[in-house]
Amino acid sequence: MKILVLNCGSSSIKYQLINMESTEVMAEGIAERIGEDLALFTYKSEKYTKKKREMVIENHEQGLALILEALVDKTNGMLCDLRDIDAVGHRLVHAGEHYSDAVVVTDHVVDVMRECISLAPLHNPANLKGIEAVKHAMPDCPQCGVFDTAYHQTMPAEAFLYPLPLDFYQTHKIRRYGFHGTSHKYVSMKAAEFLGRKLEEMKIISCHLGNGASITAINGGKSIDTSMGLTPLEGLMMGTRCGDIDPAIPIHMQQSLGLSVDEVNSILNKKSGMLGLSHISNDMREIEEEILIRKNPKAIQAHDVYCYRIKKYIGSYFAALNGMDVLIFTGGVGERMPILREQVCRELSALGIELNEEENAKFTDDIQISAQRTQK
Repeated sequence: MKILVLNCGSSSIKYQLINMESTEVMAEGIAERIGEDLALFTYKSEKYTKKKREMVIENHEQGLALILEALVDKTNGMLCDLRDIDAVGHRLVHAGEHYSDAVVVTDHVVDVMRECISLAPLHNPANLKGIEAVKHAMPDCPQCGVFDTAYHQTMPAEAFLYPLPLDFYQTHKIRRYGFHGTSHKYVSMKAAEFLGRKLEEMKIISCHLGNGASITAINGGKSIDTSMGLTPLEGLMMGTRCGDIDPAIPIHMQQSLGLSVDEVNSILNKKSGMLGLSHISNDMREIEEEILIRKNPKAIQAHDVYCYRIKKYIGSYFAALNGMDVLIFTGGVGERMPILREQVCRELSALGIELNEEENAKFTDDIQISAQRTQK
């Protein structure tokens, strides 16, 4: 059985073709900067080490077409025919309280996603474009999905309720939903496997750090609290999102600065975070270069804020869990930025966190970076 897995973001499509019998990744890559002046398409397979091309990719339909063409390419493709794909799996984002597990994509699932567009304006439309693109290219291929919000349905009311009049939750379902659930669930399971321990007996704090970022407190394999909320805007400072701010700031921006609702929304979601504070980029690779090579003070200051906010959440979740067995760093930034991990973990010895600097400097997968090694 061969599964094509898609992660459709607002301007990218990450993909993997997986042989489920051997769990082998047959091909993988990304179409990124979709809709921009110059996009990038990357393809990697057993037959081709890595190929990156610059081109124009106007929309997700074109992006998916490039992926499918690469998979059946006569020279470097891994499939003879698209009919060899038995199913397509999607990483989906927001479904409110509707789903707590994987789903087969049906008209009802699509309707729920459309209802939740206002809660995930950058993600749900992109997810829907991916579903429609697959339906157009492979109409007979079944599609399944896992929602980012599903894993966090185990949060207790004291964690997901906002201190607003209760009617806002009961009538309008305004509550904390959380995101990156698939990632937090997976890495917690991998951590337990890596350490040779039972997940149901562990207290874990999982830091998913990428252009979007969130932290989750996991007790016995279940999410009990997470940093993102009604939308992916709440929580940590991110690539372009502000994260936690005084809720009166958007009101002030409209009343005193004369900004419209759409302008404020754009600032908070697309012009803030690392990009807004550094005036450099939302790409942490560029920020790291500015820090290490150019000693850029704006980059250093923005990175300080980023790390400080992560550290505060770790402390609060340590209290919520009444302890911690494992601290996980995952996501493109969490896995590939040693200076961030070092700064976050600095002066956290009171929580039992001490870093092995030599291990932390490595870029390999599944490594233990604590100073005191646990026997596997």
